[in-house]
Amino acid sequence: MEENEEQSDAQKSDTSVKEGNDETESFRLHMVTWNVATADPPEDVTSLLHLNSPKSPDLYVIGLQEVYSGPLRFMSDMAFDDPWSHLFMSTLAPLGYIKVSSIRMQGLLLLFFSKVDHVPFIRDIQATYTRTGIFHYWGNKGGVSIRLSFYGHMLCFLNCHLAAHMKYATERVDEFEYILDMQTFDSRKAPGILDHRLIFWFGDLNFRIEDHGMHFVRSCINNTTYNLLWSKDQLTMMKKKEPLLQEFEEGALDFQPTYKFDLNSDTYDSRPYRTWLAFNGKKRKPAWTDRILWRMRPRTSPRKEDDEDEDPELAEKNAKQQEEDEEYPLKICQDMYTSNMEYSISDHKPVVGTFTLELRKMYTSPLVRLQPEGDWSADIDAMVLYSPLQPFPSSTWDWIGLYKVGFTSMSDYITYTWVKDDEVSLNDELIQVYVSKEEIPVLGGECVLCYYSSTLECIIGISEPFKVHESKVAIEEGLVPAKINGLDKTTAT
Repeated sequence: MEENEEQSDAQKSDTSVKEGNDETESFRLHMVTWNVATADPPEDVTSLLHLNSPKSPDLYVIGLQEVYSGPLRFMSDMAFDDPWSHLFMSTLAPLGYIKVSSIRMQGLLLLFFSKVDHVPFIRDIQATYTRTGIFHYWGNKGGVSIRLSFYGHMLCFLNCHLAAHMKYATERVDEFEYILDMQTFDSRKAPGILDHRLIFWFGDLNFRIEDHGMHFVRSCINNTTYNLLWSKDQLTMMKKKEPLLQEFEEGALDFQPTYKFDLNSDTYDSRPYRTWLAFNGKKRKPAWTDRILWRMRPRTSPRKEDDEDEDPELAEKNAKQQEEDEEYPLKICQDMYTSNMEYSISDHKPVVGTFTLELRKMYTSPLVRLQPEGDWSADIDAMVLYSPLQPFPSSTWDWIGLYKVGFTSMSDYITYTWVKDDEVSLNDELIQVYVSKEEIPVLGGECVLCYYSSTLECIIGISEPFKVHESKVAIEEGLVPAKINGLDKTTAT
């Protein structure tokens, strides 16, 4: 199910609006959660990513559970991109998105994609995981997270796969709280998940529908009277007695429960399964196991003058936080929350949530501006010009990469050069970096340059696209066909 609103593709997603004297901008976020039940990926994910929608997202966040992790496949996936990551990367890269970060823990996979224009403004990127399987040692259950600052606003995305079965609702909440306690980040501003300005909690949370019998549940689904089931949804019930859960918001469950289906069909579980003792068990009752929730950080209460017990350092931090929140507002609106019934390779259906983030940027220029100097080809050595626009912690390990337009991730470079090793001249405003002609692709193509900061562990500047010309020497010597503009073939070989 895709958005029906019409909008020109040429219209920028970050349209400006005014709030008093402060300018805010809107960004679209597309989120997916899907328990893929160890299945190989489908051939096409156009519907899942709403690629035919007139509104293109600025960010994609995709959380999968039960990605196949057999020993041989898992070792292969450690060295190369797993099939699911490869599918999303190869689908989104031609549309101008790159994979900014990812993390995998056995069957749990979390991917974060951004439009290239936003990449220099995505910083403080960290990813971590927590196991909640057997004795908190096994990673078949647990949570993986990616945190980052987006134009200065701290966001955290937590993809979870919690304990299964009807009777373990309390254990699921305990596991969630354990994950929140265990996951910490190297940051004074947001050292824990709950310290982030905006959190998304999603995944196969495994909450079920209590009390109602199979016949009543299926009747409500067939009649689309989902609201009759909401009061017995375990997550809804747990929110009434767990203060932490009450801080999280969720859209209406106005779509079919996403579990459990017969494979390759839209039919809810119709076959009895065998228990460990070989007896036939009951059919699984449909449930909204797959969810997307979010939490805006609560506003801090102002300090009372007569409150002598309050930690002065904490009070000062809260005051600065509140001042920053007021100066740089952030609002969220959910535009869509639905399941996608088109895919049947798993016993779960994927769930999609789309959001609009309206915020005031804390910074509007990248840390570094860079560009190629003169014409580039494999016939002559080349130069990169860059200029720091703001102070940042430079390092001898900083590098500038040459990428094909449509690259998939930071590691998808054609070549790179160490900034400090290959500097040939510098002044306070402009620095030249040398690139050997031996490193430039013979066949040429459309490229960009990216500056990677090893201290900040992110890309802090991207050039405008430019053309690398085919090598005239190679053409004259018959080493390459004269009419191939072939960066694709260069990278393939």
